[in-house]
Amino acid sequence: MAIRFPRHLKPIEPQGTQLLDQERQTATFDSKALMVTLYGEEYLKKRDEILNILENDPVLGDKNHRYYTGRDVRFQKSLAAGKRFIELLKKHNWTKEEFGIADFLFDESGPFRLHRSMFMPTLENQATEEQQKIYLEAAKRYEIIGCYAQTELGHGSNVRGLETTATYDVNTQEFVINSPTLTSSKWWIGGLGVAANHAMVMARLISNGKDYGPHPFIVQIRDLKTHEPLPGVTVGDIGPKFGFNTVDNGFILFDNIRIPHIAMMARYSKIDKASGDYIKPPNSKLAYGTMVFVRANIILESRYVLARAATVAIRYSAIRSQFVDDASPKKIQNTDGTSKIVETPVLDYVMQQYRLFPVIAQAYACHFTALEMHRMYYENQEKMAQGDFSYLADLHASSSGLKSLTTTLGSAGIEECRRACGGHGYSLFSGLGQFYQDTLPKVTWEGDNYILTQQTSRYLFKTFRSVASGRVSEKNANFSASYMMEYLSNPKARCPITQASDLSNPEILLATFKYRAAFLISKAVHNIDVEQKTWNDMLVDIYRISRAHCQLVLVSNFIKAVFGSNAPASNENSVLQKVAILFAVSTLEQEMADFLTSGYVSPEQSLLVKERSIQLLKELRPDVVALVDAFGFPDYLLQSSLGAQDGDVYTRITRAAELEPLNQKKVADGYEEYIKPFVHGGQGKWKIGKDGIARL
Repeated sequence: MAIRFPRHLKPIEPQGTQLLDQERQTATFDSKALMVTLYGEEYLKKRDEILNILENDPVLGDKNHRYYTGRDVRFQKSLAAGKRFIELLKKHNWTKEEFGIADFLFDESGPFRLHRSMFMPTLENQATEEQQKIYLEAAKRYEIIGCYAQTELGHGSNVRGLETTATYDVNTQEFVINSPTLTSSKWWIGGLGVAANHAMVMARLISNGKDYGPHPFIVQIRDLKTHEPLPGVTVGDIGPKFGFNTVDNGFILFDNIRIPHIAMMARYSKIDKASGDYIKPPNSKLAYGTMVFVRANIILESRYVLARAATVAIRYSAIRSQFVDDASPKKIQNTDGTSKIVETPVLDYVMQQYRLFPVIAQAYACHFTALEMHRMYYENQEKMAQGDFSYLADLHASSSGLKSLTTTLGSAGIEECRRACGGHGYSLFSGLGQFYQDTLPKVTWEGDNYILTQQTSRYLFKTFRSVASGRVSEKNANFSASYMMEYLSNPKARCPITQASDLSNPEILLATFKYRAAFLISKAVHNIDVEQKTWNDMLVDIYRISRAHCQLVLVSNFIKAVFGSNAPASNENSVLQKVAILFAVSTLEQEMADFLTSGYVSPEQSLLVKERSIQLLKELRPDVVALVDAFGFPDYLLQSSLGAQDGDVYTRITRAAELEPLNQKKVADGYEEYIKPFVHGGQGKWKIGKDGIARL
């Protein structure tokens, strides 16, 4: 018989549902109206329709097993879920956007995700029309299942250092794919371990004795009837990971596998079939556009990561009560009209606010910057179509640094929120532990977060040199060049604030972030060009410069969205303005060393920053539950006992514990073999009486 908690017992009053209701009633704005502003009514309608399908699906509806099962069971269930998703895709004729919503709500990466997110997009972006007819159409029907095999055992960030080779044989008009070393093993490849029968392999193109660097090739790796590895292919799963264990990350080695000429993705560059001559792409930067789009999506994902963590921690902090604040004790009304003092919700403690409210602000900052990055991506695509590539370098540099910054914020934000949930944050029932594990890879995939910052800073140095030499005018200056011009026109400028309230002025905050970024760039260029410091010696400064530039971009986009001429005059936007100021002020406080070093902010002014930060926490306190409600995460997605919308925390935790396999019998398996021999080894020698255990 399974262990069950007594059903007549209820949590101590006031219960979580009552507390969250009170929080929502104190809000100064309508969270549903803000939700519509963030997502749009059409998206929310689609989401609710898809959510209803998923919650009632026999395969996808119940996600409780994720708490209790090991990798083998979870992976098998993820295969079943992947199959079911394809069936639903065909049944409901979901668009790409609708499928993305369903995938987001289900919230579990599976064996087919990389087929959709990397394999097919590569075919769409880098294959010719002929190649798309052969491979892409089959991939859309899941007749072939692919993965993207770039990272190797010995190389990840240094793509140019990849060791796998693709040597063109002019005589047979084939490419020979080979893994010449152990470290050339493709490694970490999602979908490769079990599911994929094709791989998009990044290999060094060698033709007529010349190495042209990494290029993509589509390679069949398993038999389409038996799914066994083809001759010359060694392939398998890399084993358990810190997280992401429903994905079959795999390894593969090639022993001189021959593939046809058409298997090289040839939209931009190609090998002449007859001569083996290399035909260059029309512009080497064309691939950067796709990178910008991918990284804009990662920034949007970081918004989701931060928002989800904040939702759980804020809701639980409004319910979790600890100690009585003697200075301002919290009271509740009894049914007889009297009142009683109760413990204080931890959300009322300033330290809890100081930890959590900036995470909410970071989520909204990432949201508005991701929207702006998408807008700029499409604008750049139009420019490139007309042969204008002038916009691309700045956009690519910012997207690289923003990917680094926002994914770092995301992983740190989850952990801060988990810790802020106290002991229960350590339970998987919080919904944060497993989420944290599955989020961590984002700091290394699509570019290691430290390596990427070098791309950003290298571009900023080049731009600064152009501005300083007069090669850039105000008329043709982009965002980066403009703030550098402002700095060079007045390098001795100082922050004008005299009281904490001055830090409510968005223009003052924006100018502060601009000066700091330009100052750091100026000093670094001087150190490299004049002091002759090496790039390696400058790497710490290079990282901080990218971070400073990208924090400026986040602040600028947030301020523009809520203070700009197109911002609506509404209660929702008034609250977002406070959130934007909090984001800028909390970031300013966190990075104060840079601002003090630049001389723009004085030590006395730094104290005003701290003062304004605490003021903002108090101003936003009535609205924080509504601010996380506006993110609109359904319980099906959150899978959190602590962060559910109804606030019934303690009932949900105990119900979840009842499902633990160890609790399905009153005496657990293992007792007879491992515990009983010790206890009963002295049977008859002990007696339990009213005074305890006594020896006979």
